[in-house]
Amino acid sequence: MRFRHIGIRVSALERSVRFYTRALGSKVVRREDCRSWGGGLAVLLHDPRTKGRVELNWYPKGSMFAVPYRKGDELDHLEFSVGPGALERAYRRLLRNGGRATRFTPASTGGWAAMVRDPDGLWVRIGRDPSTSDRPPVD
Repeated sequence: MRFRHIGIRVSALERSVRFYTRALGSKVVRREDCRSWGGGLAVLLHDPRTKGRVELNWYPKGSMFAVPYRKGDELDHLEFSVGPGALERAYRRLLRNGGRATRFTPASTGGWAAMVRDPDGLWVRIGRDPSTSDRPPVD
């Protein structure tokens, strides 16, 4: 598995995006709306100097990830990626080594991602890198 980014839970998404882009020089890579499957809103940021990535996450009431926001609980998740065909193996390896299953499994995501809780309850997400055939054609 390869480390991809750290996810930070935020209480006000656009305020945090302004801070990380204006004050720290990060660039927005993508925005995601995952509310349809029980997630929230996310903005992935990239630091052009260090190549580091941070994902800002905001969850509405009713999201499977929503908990009362408390200072000190901002670390939301760690994300790793695996190559095509390796997601199910990586998921099983995490479970064998103490990860706790969640409802966010390879089966529930169509084989694209999964999340487990580490022994202390931290979310660990693994995502499958797209294969060449998964990528849309370039115009």
